[in-house]
Amino acid sequence: MSLKFDWFLPTNGGDGRDVVGGGHGVDAGPAGRPVTIDYLGQIARSAEQLGFESALVPTGAWCEDAWVTTAMLSEVTRRLGFLVALRPGLMSPLLAAQMATSFQNLSGGRLLLNVVTGGESAEQRAFGDFLDKDARYARCDEFLTIVRRLWDGEQVDFAGEHLRVEGARLHRLPEVRPEIQFGGSSPAAGQVAARHADVYLTWGEPPAAVAEKVRWIRELADREGRELRFGLRVHVINRDTSEEAWAEADRLLAAIDDETIARVQAGLARSESVGQQRMLRLNGGSRAELEIHPGLWAGVGLVRGGAGTSFVGSHEQVADLIEEYQAVGIDQFVLSAYPHLEGAYWFGEGVLPVLEKRGLWKRAA
Repeated sequence: MSLKFDWFLPTNGGDGRDVVGGGHGVDAGPAGRPVTIDYLGQIARSAEQLGFESALVPTGAWCEDAWVTTAMLSEVTRRLGFLVALRPGLMSPLLAAQMATSFQNLSGGRLLLNVVTGGESAEQRAFGDFLDKDARYARCDEFLTIVRRLWDGEQVDFAGEHLRVEGARLHRLPEVRPEIQFGGSSPAAGQVAARHADVYLTWGEPPAAVAEKVRWIRELADREGRELRFGLRVHVINRDTSEEAWAEADRLLAAIDDETIARVQAGLARSESVGQQRMLRLNGGSRAELEIHPGLWAGVGLVRGGAGTSFVGSHEQVADLIEEYQAVGIDQFVLSAYPHLEGAYWFGEGVLPVLEKRGLWKRAA
């Protein structure tokens, strides 16, 4: 199977030549390039031309709405898929299934869903959602059960602990059923992923830790009689030489002041997300010893919530690291860089040709 590569659209406060922070209850830092359809369209079209299959679009109070943004961007692209982040507690399952079906059919089958249960109660309450974390996962389980049955063409009557529908059905089904991608490191998250996800996504921890996660989810999925694929969400800094790549990582780090690191780390320490706590342990809140595995750098996570690590190295070295993750079960990589426009070209023109020569990647038709 050919490896799959996706890019990221920076709707979370904009883009720039330095690390743009934010997420998981922390405000986004300043960015030099504001969020506009013209600029996001540049990134999306470049990703499409370079061979990326889709683009992840985040969700939350700290970024533009993913549905509205991608609906507009679908008109300025031809083939690129959109991995739209969806919070299941903020709309009814029938409405979500209907919106996804409309997007899928009107875009020519270019929708994928990244289901985000919501790791921060304070942010959820701002949206009017007052369930605690475990209850949010229980509701997510019910939500996806209903949505998948609707996509199967059923008329659904469902009465759960959190959700209830009567006579729910879609008058038009998706021509291609949207793929469900799901992440989460808590026991509750694992159960939901095993029951409903097509792809389990995890952040860029060292390969041994990722291998353990893959084994965990596979065991849970086996009990459900299901098979999943696995993806990695990580940043990338690749250049013609290793020295150039690490010089860029050093430049990004030098642009972050100690006061910002202390403030962001204090905010992220309050996160309820198990995955976020795992990210924090990788960088330790310190500038020291940020290469946590050969070619894997934890500097981004000093000021950014969520994905906090980056591949760093020459094109060939990054390709080697990708192979290392492939060996533990990863076949999809959701990547980003600073800035996202130039980063797409560095990876698309630098690493993808190396992987193509090795027979590990083939441009999608």
